[in-house]
Amino acid sequence: MTRGVVFDLWNTLAGWPEDESIEFRRRWSDVLGVTPELLDEVWHAPGAYERRESGPIADALASVHAVFGFDADVSEVLEWRIRMARRALVPYEGVVPTLEEIRRRGIATALVSNSTEEVALVWGDSRLASLFDVAVFSATAGWMKPDARIYETALTRLGVAASECLFVGDGANDELAGAERVGMKPILLETGGDGYQAWSGRRISAIPQVLELLA
Repeated sequence: MTRGVVFDLWNTLAGWPEDESIEFRRRWSDVLGVTPELLDEVWHAPGAYERRESGPIADALASVHAVFGFDADVSEVLEWRIRMARRALVPYEGVVPTLEEIRRRGIATALVSNSTEEVALVWGDSRLASLFDVAVFSATAGWMKPDARIYETALTRLGVAASECLFVGDGANDELAGAERVGMKPILLETGGDGYQAWSGRRISAIPQVLELLA
């Protein structure tokens, strides 16, 4: 019996705005007086992704400023990212009615997302927020998928056993195997993303198909 469904966020329920992200990097590099390519080298340096996805975004921004000899005032850049996150949290077609139907059936819903902190900060203003019983973000939880603790946090807050829960995601960050290791039933949403080719388990091609898997 399915008592809960846990969803990934990016490329599953909504898409990060790549064009706006490129423009953000251009504006930020102008502030710092460096090329976007050099900024990217620092932003994507080894370990940088893990630090910014599991802690305060202001600290991550300040660490980049420090590399280029700037002070720690990142308020303007942070505001740009907050606005970008707010605009990004627009559900794909079919997501809202699917979530509404899951909840109508009395099944709990949770979100587990590897996201920088500004996403958690604006989550409550999004159309999606009211459709979830629980939302766990890596930046505020301190753990990233596929760490078992981030899934277990969501399950504990839902009050649902892992064996009674589906996990639905695009497969990035080894999230499906992570969900399986804690006892959940993972479902790949086929988007052609990082986990698409390797996954040998159950798959769907569109979010509304989740409803066919509820039993």
